[in-house]
Amino acid sequence: MTRLLDRDAVRTAFAAREAPGRALAGDAEAVAAACHAMAMRFHRGGRLLAFGNGGAATDAAHLAVEFVHPVIVGKRALPAISLTNNAPAVSGYSGTDAYAAQLRLFGRPEDIALGVSSSGRCANVDAGLCAAADAGLLTVALVGRADGAGPDIVANPAVAHVLTAHAEDPRVVKEVHVTIYHVLWELVHVFLEHPGLLDEAS
Repeated sequence: MTRLLDRDAVRTAFAAREAPGRALAGDAEAVAAACHAMAMRFHRGGRLLAFGNGGAATDAAHLAVEFVHPVIVGKRALPAISLTNNAPAVSGYSGTDAYAAQLRLFGRPEDIALGVSSSGRCANVDAGLCAAADAGLLTVALVGRADGAGPDIVANPAVAHVLTAHAEDPRVVKEVHVTIYHVLWELVHVFLEHPGLLDEAS
């Protein structure tokens, strides 16, 4: 009986991940467009400034280190910073201004601001993306689908590229986000290895 329950649990766990995985594959063009835009900024000397709230803060840190310390030999390191690691700044500002204040201070027009929100409704991530857009940064958001209070980042016109994990379970959202930012890293490097594509688009 226990083995049958275990099999059911395994099937259920995989079934919960199948549709979000297929949806991400269906968003391939949106992901590629974000990668191309990010590669253009890196090509011009820009940096990646990543940030997130709660568990997504660890995703922002993970994303930054992927770019700074490539795991594949021969890939170039790219400048990336996780704003969530700046504890004095994060704790020193009001909740909604924790990232916006840093982006106004550190962001340059050639940079990339990438906000991660598992719910898609984090006020401080939304405010950070607005501040970044005002400063001329490229804005990218990784979000989930959740009902509830807070600004809807998907509907924020300040965000140039929204990449959505089509799931409501926060565990599945996080897994899809990990896949997305690994693909971002990989395809940004593909574009950087073909600089003619970036020069033509400049």
